[in-house]
Amino acid sequence: MNADWYVLIEEDTRTTQRADGTELKLHRWMLTGTHRIGPDPIEAAAAAEDAALNYLPGILARHARPGDEPARHALRTQDGAWIVLVKQRHRECHIRVTTAQLVHQREEKEAPPKTLKEKFRSAIEGPSPAAKPWTWTPEDEADQTDGSALR
Repeated sequence: MNADWYVLIEEDTRTTQRADGTELKLHRWMLTGTHRIGPDPIEAAAAAEDAALNYLPGILARHARPGDEPARHALRTQDGAWIVLVKQRHRECHIRVTTAQLVHQREEKEAPPKTLKEKFRSAIEGPSPAAKPWTWTPEDEADQTDGSALR
């Protein structure tokens, strides 16, 4: 398994929508950048610092003119993530820049299409039960369910 490091950039994305004559400003925290750096975590940390000090969020980039430099306050947290407040011409936003190591990757796999017989059967019997949501069972509880804790 390839254990490459990445720089992840999240930002507060805003959209304005109108509903019933009212203007709504919708904020949404989104992952806007995933940049593969390589196997070196030190290089990934340097790239994250560079992104924190130079990345221009889309909200400000749309309204920037050549030569503009926004105000920027970059804060590094104890775990190495960067929280950056960026302001320019009455607009402000914030971004978070972090490093992450890829530890698992799986390609999408689609189930084969239903046969005509299966389609008829599901129409008569109804839909199949939904998949159970993921839950976590702590290890100490899992050990007790095998009966060893009851002795």
